[in-house]
Amino acid sequence: KSNIARLLWVWVKVLSLWEDNRKNQVKQNKRYMEKHLFLGDEAVAQAAIDAGLSGVYAYPGTPSTEITEFIQSSAVAKERGIHCRWSTNEKTAMEAALGMSYAGKRALCCMKHVGLNVAADCFMNAAMSGINGGMIIITADDPSMHSSQNEQDNRMYGNFAMIPMLEPSSQQEAYDMIYDGFELSEKLGYPVLVRITTRMAHSRAGVIRREQKVENEMHTPEDGRQRFILLPALARKRFKTLIAAQDTFTAFSEASPYNAYFDGPNKELGIVTTGIAFNYLSENYPDGFEHPVLKISQYPLPRKMIE
Repeated sequence: KSNIARLLWVWVKVLSLWEDNRKNQVKQNKRYMEKHLFLGDEAVAQAAIDAGLSGVYAYPGTPSTEITEFIQSSAVAKERGIHCRWSTNEKTAMEAALGMSYAGKRALCCMKHVGLNVAADCFMNAAMSGINGGMIIITADDPSMHSSQNEQDNRMYGNFAMIPMLEPSSQQEAYDMIYDGFELSEKLGYPVLVRITTRMAHSRAGVIRREQKVENEMHTPEDGRQRFILLPALARKRFKTLIAAQDTFTAFSEASPYNAYFDGPNKELGIVTTGIAFNYLSENYPDGFEHPVLKISQYPLPRKMIE
């Protein structure tokens, strides 16, 4: 009888713990489903934390500064011990992030558009070496020069380096692109360049979060020396690998949910748009587009979709 009583007690205890866990999970799911009023920069930062980020490395410069500041002030980031570093310059920030990626961890590197000029040496070589843990590079461009000395379009850099690029058209899309971007980077084996602009970075909208992922375990690939040390003999092989990967990058763009076609009744004109410009276009057609519209938010260009 005493054994049966003990078993019943254990069974009741297990059921009680299971019910408590279920209630906590329901509360957590409700919290994720709530809309959060995020700046574009904050959406990027929160998505990186939720995606299992291990480190953010940056050099401050509007409109990118708030990304790192948000992670620095995040209770979850502090609890997890996520590395949050202001670097001496953009080049050292990218080198530190790339090193973390080589170790198998997910890393974020943030800078404004002109900062990519400073980081160009490491940036171009990261495209040659590829990555291990997912790596996202944020370039915060500044059209109209609100706080910058020029308004360069850093999609040119992505094209130059021949790596995948993403460009969100809303705060929700910015969150989703970062959340999924680390996995995309790991699948393809290359860093992903994400371009945001001032209006995207510094405007607010409702964002629904997704489940928090655990961080990657530290691991290094067996062929790391052959990939990550760009001696000329090895670099030539890596360049051929990068060239061969272009068809895969394009295939991912063609299948991307971020590239979308919207039909319109008037076929006299077709409109191709991207990023925040898609929002401006949508505001001018509140009842639906008059002309066919193609929104491109993942690169390389989806040529089949365009044709």
